[in-house]
Amino acid sequence: MHYRKILVTGGAGFIGRAFVARLVEHTTASVTVLDSLGYAANRESLRELEERGVRLVVGDVADAVLVDGLVRRADAVVHFAAESHNDNSLRDPTPFVTTNVMGTYQLLEAVRRHGVRYHHISTDEVYGELELDDPARFTETTPYNPSSPYSSTKAASDLLVRAWVRSFGIEATLSNCSNNYGPYQHVEKFIPRQITEVLCGRRPRLYGSGENVRDWIHVEDHVEAVQLILERGEPGRSYLVGADGERSNLAVVRTILRLMGRGEDGIEWVRDRPGHDRRYAIDPTRLRAELGWTPSHAGIEDGLADTIEWYASHRSWWEGAKAATEAAYLAVEAPAAGSLA
Repeated sequence: MHYRKILVTGGAGFIGRAFVARLVEHTTASVTVLDSLGYAANRESLRELEERGVRLVVGDVADAVLVDGLVRRADAVVHFAAESHNDNSLRDPTPFVTTNVMGTYQLLEAVRRHGVRYHHISTDEVYGELELDDPARFTETTPYNPSSPYSSTKAASDLLVRAWVRSFGIEATLSNCSNNYGPYQHVEKFIPRQITEVLCGRRPRLYGSGENVRDWIHVEDHVEAVQLILERGEPGRSYLVGADGERSNLAVVRTILRLMGRGEDGIEWVRDRPGHDRRYAIDPTRLRAELGWTPSHAGIEDGLADTIEWYASHRSWWEGAKAATEAAYLAVEAPAAGSLA
C-alpha cells in the first residue's frame, strides 16, 4: 500500500533524512518532518528536500498537542526521532527517557486516536550483546537484554508499541536495525568520527582492544527496507534489518586508514567505556523471505570509500560540530595502558 501523507519524526537526523530523501525520489507522497533540530540534526541536510516540497515542523516529539495535530493530518507515521548516542546516555539519561519513551507514547496515543498507520524504528542494541565466538545472531524472537540507558529506553519504546498493538489494535510494524553508516551522519558516531579525525590530521581513537564487533549496513539499504516494511509489512510484525556486515571496530578503522592512504596501525588507544557490548549480529531472514529485500551495498569497503569521499568533500557540513564533539569525548576518554598498534 502506498501512503499519500507521511509524517516522519526525526527527519533532519541521519537515518530519518535518508528516508525522507528516498520518499521524495521514489514516491509521490506529501512528506512532513517533525524534528526538534537538536545537536545531532542538521537543518542544512534538509534544505534541498524542502525545496522539493518537504515540510519541516520544528518541535518536540513529546509535545502531545503538536503531535496530535500532525498525526491527525497524516495517513502514516514513521518514527525515527530518538536520542541515540550511548556515551551521552551514560552522562545524562534524562533526554533519552523523555524522547525515546515519552515521545513514543505520545505518538502511539495519537495514531490510536486517529487510526493512522505507524512504523517504529529501533535498534539491535535492545537485545544486548553476543559473545565474540558465538555463531548465533539476533532474531525477532531474541529476548530483550539492553545494557545502557540508550538501549533500555529503546527497548521500552519497542515494548510500548507491541502493547498498543495487542491492547488497542493499532496498525503498526517495528524494525530493529544494525549499525548504520553513510553520508550526513553526525561526527560523534563511530565511522564519521574516525574519518574526520584522519581528515583533521589526527589518529583515530579506539576503545579497549578494538575487538568489539558491529554489524554494519549502509543507510540507503536501511531506508529501502523501511519503505518496504511500511508498504508491505504485516501489521504487528517486527523485522530485523541487517546486511551481513559484521566487522570488528579494529577492522573498520584499519580499512578506513588504508582507504585514506594511512598506515593501518596509526591508532590512538583509549580505555574501554562502561557496558561496551562485545558483538551485535542481525539475522535478516524474515525481511528477505517475506518482503524480498536485499542490500544494494554488498560489501562495506565500497560503502566506506564513498562515505570517506563524502566527508572529504563536505567539510563545511561537519567542521562546525567537530571541535565540540571531540572536547566532549576527551573529557571522559582516558588513554589505554599499553597499545596493540
